[in-house]
Amino acid sequence: MSHFRITLAQLNPTIGDIDGNIGLMCRAAAQAHAEQAQMVVFPELSLTAYSPGDLLDEPEFIERAAAGLNTLLAASHATPGLYWVVGAPTRRSGPGKPLENSLLVICDGTVVVRYAKQLLPTYNIFDERRHFEPGPDVARILRVGGTQIGFLICEDGWNDAGSDYAVNPFSRLADARPDLLVTINASPSNIGKREQRHRLFAAASRRHQIPLVYVNQIGGHDQLVFDGASFAVSPKAGVVFEAPRFAEAVSTLQWDGTNFLSASGEALPPVAAEGLPVMEFYRRQIVLGLRDYARRCGFSRAVVGSSGGIDSALTLALAVEALGADHVVAITMPSSFSTPGSVGDSEVLCRRLGIRLIEHPIRDLVSQFAADFAAACSGPLRGLALENLQARVRGTILMEYSNSYGHLLLTTGNKSEISVGYCTLYGDTNGGLGLIGDLYKTEVFALSRHLNECADGEVIPQAILDKAPSAELAPGQRDTDSLPPYPVLDTILKVLIEGERLGADERAEVESTYAQLLVDAEGRALVTRIRRMIARNEYKRRQAPPILRLRGRAFGSGRQMPIAACYD
Repeated sequence: MSHFRITLAQLNPTIGDIDGNIGLMCRAAAQAHAEQAQMVVFPELSLTAYSPGDLLDEPEFIERAAAGLNTLLAASHATPGLYWVVGAPTRRSGPGKPLENSLLVICDGTVVVRYAKQLLPTYNIFDERRHFEPGPDVARILRVGGTQIGFLICEDGWNDAGSDYAVNPFSRLADARPDLLVTINASPSNIGKREQRHRLFAAASRRHQIPLVYVNQIGGHDQLVFDGASFAVSPKAGVVFEAPRFAEAVSTLQWDGTNFLSASGEALPPVAAEGLPVMEFYRRQIVLGLRDYARRCGFSRAVVGSSGGIDSALTLALAVEALGADHVVAITMPSSFSTPGSVGDSEVLCRRLGIRLIEHPIRDLVSQFAADFAAACSGPLRGLALENLQARVRGTILMEYSNSYGHLLLTTGNKSEISVGYCTLYGDTNGGLGLIGDLYKTEVFALSRHLNECADGEVIPQAILDKAPSAELAPGQRDTDSLPPYPVLDTILKVLIEGERLGADERAEVESTYAQLLVDAEGRALVTRIRRMIARNEYKRRQAPPILRLRGRAFGSGRQMPIAACYD
């Protein structure tokens, strides 16, 4: 078998921007052709980006996708002899859903292979069976020169152990004995996902003695972030090539029948088994998620309420990294219960970040609201209602600024608080996107320390890191007045929310601590209380802004729980 040259086009398409996505593919194909590749491979649903959701129910959208395929066919004439492997929704006939999630191989204006995805995931964040009909249980092979190429689409390659579906497309394809397997993917990123992909596909490659290339999309798409990290696997050596994470990349490789080589024919350097450190992973995922969310929603600037606490400090620091200091504004809104550090620490933080800080006191506004309420409702505003009023006044001010100047309001709630409802609807939950809503409070502190360690100097002031967490809505208030210490709370939450989705090391750590809580009646009562708090506050989470997903189970589409239900 002669050397086969293949280009992995790891792109950042935009959902629905069919013309823009075609432009990305055409430029990558031109580069592949210039590098004398025989095939260029794009991600799953690369024409529309993944996932279009209920856009697939709109006839006009499907017409645009069909027209886009015709445009791709015409564009392929500019790269004679080059095979384009593209992903697109295509129409089908017969009973069932009217669409298939398809892989099309195009060359010189002709579709030479059409393969429909067989395994349509309907778990966690996925709901493909809502729109697509499964493809037939067949293997598709294309001969290019002296090389036989087989094709799969994402989930089709994840069932080689045969435990999740009744059919195993990988095994069926292996029976056809291709020389090389191509799998196109839209695999969203979460902690540990990169290593999971490597383990699964390296094992399948070794089991069937088939080399493969795995091409993934990148970019932030609402709550989901795709990390790219496309790779190549040989049966003997395992993962031998990996494209960059969180960045577009167009990479040409050679397969010589035994090994993958670089485009110039050189041996490839080893690929590390371990990925990014956890905190660096969180940082890069959040930065890309915000950057793409803002860009795709038409925002170039962001505003954040700065309380002088750790959550808003971390949110501001990440926003600055994603958008630039000139595009981020902070607003501090002291009340009669705010400590001096609320404003002072915000000033130090914003000076270090190089961003503008606006001071907008709320004392008089809160007093007027309370007086008007007492006059209209024949009773004073006190207790929780008064505390929440302060948060809602702050939320209104932030939305006023957002509406007036066109800034994206970033909410600052963390996963610990959101889990148990330690937040105020229409107050600190206001916003267009939550950056740290999939970080537990202990991780907020850890990521803040990581940012400081990576910086030339201290970005987040030590005074903020040392400060006892407080909403500052009542005299001397501390989070621990209402909640257990965050290390304890986070342990309970990780077991109740994440469960088996935790990585092995983290699961062993938290389950040991959790088991100790269950030894006595007081610990069991605390776990029961936290479980009930999670359940009772589902209605708040349903109304919260989208949260960038970092873990295997994030609030949002990946955790669909009823509001009106009995959880006891």
